Amino acid sequence: MRIRWAILGFGLIFLLSCAGARAPKNLAPEEQEFLSSVRYIISGQEKKAFLALPPSERSRFIDEFWKRRDLDPSTEVNEYKTEYLKRIAEAKHLFLEGGTSGWLTDRGRIYILLGPPEQRDTYPRGYSFYSQPSEVWYYGFYRLYFVDSRWNGNFELVPESARQIAEINNAQMQLRSQETVGQGKSLIDFKVDVRKTSDLKRLIIISIPYKDIWFSAEGKEFKASLELTWEVYDGADKKIQEGTKTYPLELTREQLKELGGREWLAEIPLELEPGDYQVALTLKNSTDQNQVRKRIKLN
Repeated sequence: MRIRWAILGFGLIFLLSCAGARAPKNLAPEEQEFLSSVRYIISGQEKKAFLALPPSERSRFIDEFWKRRDLDPSTEVNEYKTEYLKRIAEAKHLFLEGGTSGWLTDRGRIYILLGPPEQRDTYPRGYSFYSQPSEVWYYGFYRLYFVDSRWNGNFELVPESARQIAEINNAQMQLRSQETVGQGKSLIDFKVDVRKTSDLKRLIIISIPYKDIWFSAEGKEFKASLELTWEVYDGADKKIQEGTKTYPLELTREQLKELGGREWLAEIPLELEPGDYQVALTLKNSTDQNQVRKRIKLN
């Protein structure tokens, strides 16, 4: 399952990190590297405590720093540390434009803290002839805009998008809390496939493995209720269609075992005039109130 996590105190850390972070000169190279790499997640109190320690205690502090953030201490791998460092490495390679290392740019910072966007639209020459290079990142229903106002490869997060960071952070924290409450629960997710059946008709197919659906045991049956909501937006981002459908599931233990390796499917037929559209999809499991939203493009 894909790891998604947000950072507590992100708003404050985000503002402070923009000014850069210089490590004191009395730190060993590996200690300077640690302090630099965790600039987005270390709290002010933690940093102050680290710098106050004698050199002999700093290695232990670093170990404890990562242990406190371990998503599952029962495993040998620290998933949080692994994912965080992986995102830093990816950001360095993804955002090479400009004179700043990719992981220190606005795009790199957001990528590290919020994870890869569900959708990334790039406009190397801008939206129109007179506009500037820009990118739009989608996290659920939220959009973050980056603009290269100087045409030098340095894309900056626009102020309006910066104000949405706290909302995205809160949404991800809510999802994370759902993921960790209760034994055996997992974060629901689904795949989307779009098939064009004619010039005007499209079929959206939603799929999710049965093993990823949380069922409640009621007597000899296992029950769940999936609610699928869709909203269609035109090129001007105006909602033109919407709908909701509920899918009750009732299975015996034998049926559940038989379906364990298969996928649950739902289909949404749409009829649209030629043009550019986007569809927002929300799948909710009413059994455990777990839900996920995705937004896809239809051309």
